[in-house]
Amino acid sequence: MGIEDFGGGQGPHADVLVVTTNDVPGFRVEQVIGEVFGLTVRSRHLGSQIGAGLKSMIGGELKGLTKTLVQTRNQAMERLVEQARARGANAVLMFRFDVSEAADVGTEVCAYGTAAVIARI
Repeated sequence: MGIEDFGGGQGPHADVLVVTTNDVPGFRVEQVIGEVFGLTVRSRHLGSQIGAGLKSMIGGELKGLTKTLVQTRNQAMERLVEQARARGANAVLMFRFDVSEAADVGTEVCAYGTAAVIARI
């Protein structure tokens, strides 16, 4: 199943459809491969910690931390897709993110879901 089967798309995940739903309208699940995940842990940068501390006193978005978290989530998702692709999947169903503190030194981000092979009905 190629990119054209999903109605187009671009980028590094174009050949693996990632959805938060249990199924995909217009497709049937031919094979459930199993759980896949992508994990990354990012340490905190001292400068961003100081900036965040100051910003928290006056309010507003912590743009540096937001940017870091977006990059971290993207990396976790890339690892998820790589694992799904390596196991022969063309889709990840029930996709989720989990974010937690990692031993008070950083942030752990885990992207997870169920790898599957889907086909157009």
